Amino acid sequence: MATTQGINRQRVNRQGVNRQSIKREKAIRLSLSWLVIIAVSVVIIYPLVWTVGASLNAGNSLLSTSIIPDNPSFQHYADLFNGQVNYLTWYWNSMKISFLTMVLTLLSVSFTAYAFSRFRFKGRQNGLMLFLLLQMIPQFSALIAIFVLSQLLGLINSHLALVLIYVAGMIPMNTYLMKGYLDAIPRELDESARMDGAGNFRIFIEIIIPLSKPIIAVVALFSFTGPLGDFILSSTILRTPDKYTLPIGLYNLVAQKMGASYTTYAAGAVLIAVPIALLYLMLQKYFVSGLTSGSTKG
Repeated sequence: MATTQGINRQRVNRQGVNRQSIKREKAIRLSLSWLVIIAVSVVIIYPLVWTVGASLNAGNSLLSTSIIPDNPSFQHYADLFNGQVNYLTWYWNSMKISFLTMVLTLLSVSFTAYAFSRFRFKGRQNGLMLFLLLQMIPQFSALIAIFVLSQLLGLINSHLALVLIYVAGMIPMNTYLMKGYLDAIPRELDESARMDGAGNFRIFIEIIIPLSKPIIAVVALFSFTGPLGDFILSSTILRTPDKYTLPIGLYNLVAQKMGASYTTYAAGAVLIAVPIALLYLMLQKYFVSGLTSGSTKG
């Protein structure tokens, strides 16, 4: 009897120790998770807050800039639209290029991903492998070839050249992403539609596209935001101020005045985020599910 009671006590003690160790491990993991979240938040949020604060500072120098200005002023935002700089022209150029890139990317990627997902044809695996390799090569590594080709085609200082370059660069990664999503859509839906007399194009438009809204939102956001932050390719192709995009225009705004317009630059940078934020809010309900579902490649 005493032996049985002793064994039971040992079991209870072990269970108590195990519970304490499990609670301790959970607490440590939770603490580490919060530390990582806080560190990442500081790294991401601080530059954004500093940029907004700099745009509201009354001076022009970075040395006098504070993250929370004593006397906030919107003068730098007004300076962008007073006619002394071509900010509106640069803004329109960037929006036009980004919108056209987004539309053409969605069209090309949707059809390409549908073909690779639903059809089996000679060279399919080689094509997928080529897309995978192209994802590993930075676009600016072909900068000289892009410049020479644009010059031969007479597309230097042309927005069309930038749109074509951006679309070509967006196709490999986004095709792989969308193909992974389309692979998860049951093929039985296609077969049922074919029994009702639907062709491939009708299946694509009426079945695949409505079911692919999440991944379409992801591709739309990626293809719209990419051109807005590009400086290297756009500065290689564009030559005159009336053709500049926002990154080139804001860079020249600072360079021409020997760094005396950093606060105006910050105001211009803040306004770049407005269309991106609006697009993200519009597509937010699709974004997370589309990104995670399309991450499977096969």
